[in-house]
Amino acid sequence: MAEKKKFVDEFKTFISRGNVMDLAVGLIIGSAFTAIVKSLVNDIVMPVIGMVMGGVNFTTLKIVIRKAALDRPELALTYGNFIQAIIDFLLIAFVVFMIVRSFNSFREKKEKLLKKQAEEAAAAAPPAPVVIPADVVLLTEIRDLLKKKG
Repeated sequence: MAEKKKFVDEFKTFISRGNVMDLAVGLIIGSAFTAIVKSLVNDIVMPVIGMVMGGVNFTTLKIVIRKAALDRPELALTYGNFIQAIIDFLLIAFVVFMIVRSFNSFREKKEKLLKKQAEEAAAAAPPAPVVIPADVVLLTEIRDLLKKKG
């Protein structure tokens, strides 16, 4: 019984860690982003590619091993689905690359602008007056008094 309680406590500790929650949030956001990218590829990019390629549909490509009979379905190697999956992967990877590249470009421009603004603000601000520590002022006064006596 104690082992079961220890296991449950260990699981509670594991599940409540921040990195598990971060992973869960990342998975949910990733799923939503996947739906957006798939829609972009399937609904916008693929029709254009299909038009350029003359309407070729790879999913219909197959090698029939056994033809359909009365009670037996056709047995075929549908290599066209594999080709289509590769094309989909490459297109999705390219679209994601372009999105990330654009995001990074905008972020770099924003960082350069902020850095330039900070440099301009620093250059425009008058230099801070030099504050001499009190002990240095006191020592300087003592030195000057000793010069006058000597």
